[in-house]
Amino acid sequence: MNPSQRTFSFEFFPPKSEEAADKLRATRARLAVVKPDFFSVTYGAGGSTREGTVNTVLEMHRTGLPVAPHVSCIGSDRAAVRQLLQTYRQEGIRRLVCLRGDLPSGMATGSNDFRHASDLVQFVRAETGAWFHIEVAAYPEVHPQSRNAVEDQANFVRKMKAGADSAITQYFFNADSYLRFVEDVRHAGIDAPIVPGIMPVTNFSQLARFSDACGAEIPRWMRRRLEGYGDDRASIRAFGLEVVAGLCRRLLDEGAPGLHFYTMNLAEPTLAIWEQCRIQRPRADESALQAREKGPARAGPRAMPDRSD
Repeated sequence: MNPSQRTFSFEFFPPKSEEAADKLRATRARLAVVKPDFFSVTYGAGGSTREGTVNTVLEMHRTGLPVAPHVSCIGSDRAAVRQLLQTYRQEGIRRLVCLRGDLPSGMATGSNDFRHASDLVQFVRAETGAWFHIEVAAYPEVHPQSRNAVEDQANFVRKMKAGADSAITQYFFNADSYLRFVEDVRHAGIDAPIVPGIMPVTNFSQLARFSDACGAEIPRWMRRRLEGYGDDRASIRAFGLEVVAGLCRRLLDEGAPGLHFYTMNLAEPTLAIWEQCRIQRPRADESALQAREKGPARAGPRAMPDRSD
């Protein structure tokens, strides 16, 4: 793939205090220097961070940053999603990350309006046409709630055919799982970009907890090395940087259409990987030309974190 056509993006979660909001402002200012294509902002289980997500998204958008809000449908009805879409469209936001999402702990069921992410994608297209570029989630190592890989792939294909433009994967550390997943869905008729999700490694216990919850596999050799460092945070970060930067380089060498970083609202770990990989972004005039050539989003197949379904 032509490097100038790749998409690079950074993910944040909405802050829960003013102090955290100030820290996020500093983080996004640091990351904005490398000119990502967009920043995404997560949407908590059952819409539990909806207000925080909307406020964070609008603040970033109004400062001129390209932003893609997550929209999840579990626990939401059509009226609530319609209102959210209207808000974002009126503000001029053009990209969404559409997910099924998770139910909050203790909530047995959500709205019956949406059962799957494909239902949400179809609804967004019906309500807004080609206004939004729609991202959906992909799971190279299989969604933890899927019964098997065949079922999971069918769910992904259904989302794409409902009108998604591209996909972002759950993070992984095994490049072959991503490459095989892409090959399999290409055979299923999906040729849209599938951007690898990348998780910087800074805290082993946190990483293990996240990975167990979302189904991302930490290879045994990597887990044992991280366990061996104990509380030596500097060694964990150095080893993590080596492993993840190597993963990113291989993915890009193999033709991945970009990288999506799960920043955990921190700038330094992501920037360290960025620098190790020597990622180059197009100049401003090149970016503007590419945007004009791409035109608006299409409505067809190409037209951890809260990435369920």
